[in-house]
Amino acid sequence: MTIAVRPASVFEDVRTLVGPKSPEANVCWCLSHRIPAKLNAELRGPARGEYVAGLCRAEPPPGVLAYDGDEPVGWAAVAPRADTSFARSRTIPHVDDSPVWSLWCVRVRPGHRGQGISHELIAGAVEFARAHGAPAIEASPLDSGGAKVDTTMAYPGVRKNFERAGFTHAAGTTSVLAGHPRVLMRLDLRG
Repeated sequence: MTIAVRPASVFEDVRTLVGPKSPEANVCWCLSHRIPAKLNAELRGPARGEYVAGLCRAEPPPGVLAYDGDEPVGWAAVAPRADTSFARSRTIPHVDDSPVWSLWCVRVRPGHRGQGISHELIAGAVEFARAHGAPAIEASPLDSGGAKVDTTMAYPGVRKNFERAGFTHAAGTTSVLAGHPRVLMRLDLRG
């Protein structure tokens, strides 16, 4: 298996990873941290997918996708922190005013997990941010201490995967997800 990570500019592939089975469903579409809460609440059903389609046509696209051949098998959301809810977060701190990028969602399709795809997605998101001029990239993964994490709540990733990718602990947070604290991790991209 050879995994390729590419910008998420093909809407149908993004839909495969984060879209609902029914277009009328009001699922996340990985928008909850990307857009203001009011807009997130207003976008209902098909309007959510239409919004994401627009993001896929924009530059930069809304993240990266992992492919096994032509099959999309993974997704990572990454964007400038200033363009996300993390810019205003009360639970995830800012360590400085650097125009860092945020990586907040890593998702691998069922049937493809346990094959290292999340590591490829993190590396691909780092390269995507670097290619777009990011001085650093941050994530706020779960610090599960090695405990098993429910896959539906593991979307921010786990600390050990980010450490493996070279991220270091930047700060504690007051955010807790699925009973696990989250930590702010950062990777400097200037070196």
